Amino acid sequence: MQIQDLPYPDPGVPDARSGSRFLWWLGRNQLRGQLKSLAWGLLHFLSVSALPFCVGLAVQAVVDRSGERLALAGGLMALACAGNAIGDTFLHRAAVTNWITAAARVQQLLARKAALLGSALTRRVAAGEVVAVSTGDVEKIGWFVEAVSRFTAAAVTVVVVCAALVVYQPALGVVVAVGLPVLALAVLPLLPRATRRADFQREKAGRATELASDTVAGLRVLRGIGGEELFLDRYRDASQDVRHAAVRSARMWSLISAIQVLLPGLLLIAVVWYGVHLAREGRITVGELVTVYSSVMILTYPLRHFEEIAMAYSFSRPSAKRAARVLSLERATDAGGSRAAELPAGDLYDPATGMLATAGLLTAVVCGDPDAAGRLAERLGGHPSEPGTSVLLGGVPLDELPLDSARTAVLVQDKDPVLLSGTLRELLDVPGSGTVAAEEALAAAQCGDVLAALVEGSLDAEDPLDSRITERGRSLSGGQRQRLALARSLITDPEVLVLDEPTSAVDSHTEARIAQGVRELRAGRTTVVFTSSPLLLDRADRVVLVHEGAVAAVGSHRDLMRGEPGYRAVVTRETDEEAALTGVRVRAAAGGAGALPDVDKMNELNELEEIEESA
Repeated sequence: MQIQDLPYPDPGVPDARSGSRFLWWLGRNQLRGQLKSLAWGLLHFLSVSALPFCVGLAVQAVVDRSGERLALAGGLMALACAGNAIGDTFLHRAAVTNWITAAARVQQLLARKAALLGSALTRRVAAGEVVAVSTGDVEKIGWFVEAVSRFTAAAVTVVVVCAALVVYQPALGVVVAVGLPVLALAVLPLLPRATRRADFQREKAGRATELASDTVAGLRVLRGIGGEELFLDRYRDASQDVRHAAVRSARMWSLISAIQVLLPGLLLIAVVWYGVHLAREGRITVGELVTVYSSVMILTYPLRHFEEIAMAYSFSRPSAKRAARVLSLERATDAGGSRAAELPAGDLYDPATGMLATAGLLTAVVCGDPDAAGRLAERLGGHPSEPGTSVLLGGVPLDELPLDSARTAVLVQDKDPVLLSGTLRELLDVPGSGTVAAEEALAAAQCGDVLAALVEGSLDAEDPLDSRITERGRSLSGGQRQRLALARSLITDPEVLVLDEPTSAVDSHTEARIAQGVRELRAGRTTVVFTSSPLLLDRADRVVLVHEGAVAAVGSHRDLMRGEPGYRAVVTRETDEEAALTGVRVRAAAGGAGALPDVDKMNELNELEEIEESA
């Protein structure tokens, strides 16, 4: 895989059982690139390591006054320099290719997982962790995958040079062959502590990233309640924790680096001292001494890759662990589906709660628990919390459909929809049936003032659709973002549209017009609205009350207001005493069967009114 060939047609199915297995899987899937990098690395390192032999040969030729051997040494040195230049150039090219392609593979896997899980992803993994995995962690994982081949080439070079020195000059070669493994393994006892400190630093950095993300997302609210300084202080504390953890981690890596400098220096001193002693005794020539000395000097270069691979693994292991945790998340059902990709039509039924949305009607769902409402909306969108709880559309379980078909049939708009940056035309350019124009959707969502505000805030956009929206629509109010998101959902015109609190941030007058606009535009289509707003509930064909995970009542808004105290309490936000008082008044006004006797009725009314006044 070359960089120009990205993205991958298929990034593959990762082994996400652990961080180490994930790194191994990445390396195996880049075997061709790894072998190419290994080959160029061997050419580069061996060419560099051959220079001391050429220098020693040249020095000895000068001592022996041999012009023929001096010319040979010069030719060998030129050949080694050429191999060094070519190997280094193409090693760098192959290494960067491996790094980028590995990072790109991880990014594609994360993007595919995000598309598969949808909004359920951030419910199961913190948003800050997702951001950390898709940014900094991707680079660290790519770094380790790329560094493996270079480390392998360096290790092979060290072994080859040690063997060559033993053959070339046994007396000094044995010293080098024994000393170099000691140098390579000397830092191993320090690696666990360095790894723990690096993991601790990553944990603190992830926490700071998550806190920063939450603070930026809620900045408008924080300004409204005056909580900016409180959250800024929290972020400062988190940032200082990251700094302290980074300093402690850097100290350990500095110690490892110092050892990697000190020990080769001690080995070099030992080689020179022993070599001079042997030269004085006439057991080795000057050229052999120069060769061994230069080889030890040169070998410090490939030895640095031992430190790099240790550092790369320590940094990438927690990153790979986090990536594997995200990639191991699965839908409760198979995304491939076991049925053909035909789009079913009919009623939408949730067996877990018994909620039924009749085909072609506007159904409103009232749920006193917002979290339960969110889970129900997630199930309606084809994301059951566990197997066997899939909703049925026209009698067909959504989890038996391919994911693309299920999402075409049912579209869920969260209560906090995201607006991507770009022009309004790009925002509304979404797949749909083609029967709902952008102008119709904007009109139904009451976006007239939003369009005017976008044009006014734009420098060169005459057409509202050409005006730009800032990142996540932060320049817009909450109600404006909700209405644009609603218009985007209406354009898709799915078989079933599920809206979770679509008007919670708009005023009552606008809400009433939106309710009427959605009802008219979605006529003949199945629409489910999670809401407790009387204005929306009064426009619904059917209203379903869900209480404690099951359907408690079904009817029209006005009938449920009269006959269901639990429904009335959720919609009107009544207290228990207020709900009891209202129920007595309703029964008293109704009279007839079931009405209390006049005396008892008046006593109960008086007692409840006293409770209400004292409250």
